[in-house]
Amino acid sequence: MRFTLTALLCAALLVLSPHSNAGFLDQEITFTEAEVQAALARNTKTEMRYPGLIAVALREPPTIRLGVPEGRAGISAKMDITLLGNPPIPVEVKGNAGIRYDDQAKAFFLDNPTADSVESIALPREYEPNIRRAVTQLLKAYFREKPVYVLREDGSLQEIAARRLLKAVRIEPGKVVATLSPF
Repeated sequence: MRFTLTALLCAALLVLSPHSNAGFLDQEITFTEAEVQAALARNTKTEMRYPGLIAVALREPPTIRLGVPEGRAGISAKMDITLLGNPPIPVEVKGNAGIRYDDQAKAFFLDNPTADSVESIALPREYEPNIRRAVTQLLKAYFREKPVYVLREDGSLQEIAARRLLKAVRIEPGKVVATLSPF
């Protein structure tokens, strides 16, 4: 009788578990693309200068698409590139980044952003590799200090638990999923 009750309880826990990707006793919390975008909207403009050569300025916070490309965050941004004292050239940047959790800050950051393409009708083709490197450096500087989500001490019970039990983090289409585990 005791074995049957235990087996039924375990089966009920597995069936009623709200998160099918989580292991036994694991829980998952998520935050959405909209929450990431709201966090980035609070951030100020960023600019990097390479004396005498180039200046790269982010005109507005980048747009983030979680899960595009698969398992990563897609980045779209509008920037101004200034070459050797010329007027700024507007460019469209496409890139991608991973996600990392910083235990000290109790926050999630976009990790290792890379500019995949830099497009502008006014940008000479021969400058594109150097511009892409400069844009990648600006993206790295921008996302290094700007969390896309912070676990609050006064947040939900899951957020409070995540501050101590975070096991893994991954990007899925439209959301970031953090797995919590007591083990």
